[in-house]
Amino acid sequence: MKRIYISFMVMLLFAACNSDNQGKQIGNRTKTALRPFSDTAKSDTFRIVLNGNKPKDMELVFTIHKAGGAVIYTQTLKATALLDNYKETLDLDKEKQQIQFMQEELNLFFEDENFIEPAVTETEEADENTPDKSFFAELKKSSLNGFKYRLGKESKVYIAWSEKEKKVKVYYQCCQ
Repeated sequence: MKRIYISFMVMLLFAACNSDNQGKQIGNRTKTALRPFSDTAKSDTFRIVLNGNKPKDMELVFTIHKAGGAVIYTQTLKATALLDNYKETLDLDKEKQQIQFMQEELNLFFEDENFIEPAVTETEEADENTPDKSFFAELKKSSLNGFKYRLGKESKVYIAWSEKEKKVKVYYQCCQ
């Protein structure tokens, strides 16, 4: 009888310790998309994960995996940086609003408009927001696709695969 009582107490204690964390879980914390990126014939896996339970600890971790599974890109976006960019235009005073904002960022990350096919068209020209003009020219010839994501309300990053350098690079960075 004593063993049953101790087992019950241990399970109760375990449940109590875990209930706080489980109660704070928010929605679906992972999104994936399959799209051609590093190869026009094979799909790469785009994945975004929302880590953390409190806005000060939250981050979006974005990765791209080649068709064979190798990670070719990783970017971590801190919630505090994203929230700071929007605090003047959105009501983000309460923790609940901040968590909801981060969940929306996760949900919107892989919208169709963020996948750019091709990354650069034949008629596009590099401008002052193009960090690497030779990479821009490479993309014109390769017809590989691009992807864009935002760092804040007025900052977007455009990335694509460089076949020449065998890595993901920024080909454009600008405002909305």
